[in-house]
Amino acid sequence: MKKALITGADGFIGSHLVEKLLRDGYAVKAFTYYNSFNSWGWLDTLPAEILHEVEIFAGDIRDPNGVRTAMQGVDTVFHLAALIAIPYSYHSPDSYVDTNVKGTLNILQAARDLNVEKILVTSTSEVYGTAQFVPITETHPRQGQSPYSATKIGADAMADAYYRSFNLPVVTVRPFNTYGPRQSARAVIPTIITQLLSGQRNIKLGATHPTRDLVFVADTVNGFAEIARHDTLIGQEVNIATNTEISIGDLARLIIDLMGADAEIVSDDQRLRPEKSEVERLFGDNQKITSATPWRPQYSLADGLRQTIDWFSQPENLRQYKAHLYNV
Repeated sequence: MKKALITGADGFIGSHLVEKLLRDGYAVKAFTYYNSFNSWGWLDTLPAEILHEVEIFAGDIRDPNGVRTAMQGVDTVFHLAALIAIPYSYHSPDSYVDTNVKGTLNILQAARDLNVEKILVTSTSEVYGTAQFVPITETHPRQGQSPYSATKIGADAMADAYYRSFNLPVVTVRPFNTYGPRQSARAVIPTIITQLLSGQRNIKLGATHPTRDLVFVADTVNGFAEIARHDTLIGQEVNIATNTEISIGDLARLIIDLMGADAEIVSDDQRLRPEKSEVERLFGDNQKITSATPWRPQYSLADGLRQTIDWFSQPENLRQYKAHLYNV
């Protein structure tokens, strides 16, 4: 049985990856963010019989000593821990450097010292910036259009450097815009759904013309699992994308239709990115992952949205979101 460490296991994608790897037969150690409430984030919502199978390690990805301790005895590391909210990165960029760049460095250095078999470092489609060509392949130029994306570019470069300098068995996994149950309120799909469920009829959004390539979370974690199985991808960057795009405005109208709501989209200036920081188009190429692995997207956008809407519609889930606020 392979033992996997998942950093950021208490978050949106990380908690789904915990469930996926358990189903695949891994022994799973979940690295959660230490806090005085002893909260394990979204892991606290998993059924007891699932959580009982998980080894919890509470720590801080910024601390190299805790990271090294967590990684002892581990075969594979899925590194997802990061600060990801773009608006928050505008006024607190130092914390993004510490978490995203130095946190990744801590993982890479410990993996090197402990001879970990494989490390998957999580990137983001935001590192590409506004598409210069579509679909966006892994060779697309990088452009840091926010402090967040700049730190992820730095983390990706550090992973590549450790592969080239020390032959570290690392893969950079680059999901496009993942959505689904448990997603943070700062993301556009939960923003739309929670406003509608709370009875609002003027749905406040930022820019509605940018396009995104939306990947349902089950497809994203299946991608991680397949990439981990294929050694041919070591030393490479790999998109997880659907080869499709939809504008934010069309996405909002689709969600409104799926929920049978009577609502209008209105522009809220505080939700707009600075002009040169807005990523206008993300449309990913998935040829590398589909050529190297059996992975294919299994969920259409409509199917994924229906599952997401159903999850948010459950009162115990909706209570955890503050639809009346702009969540940065």
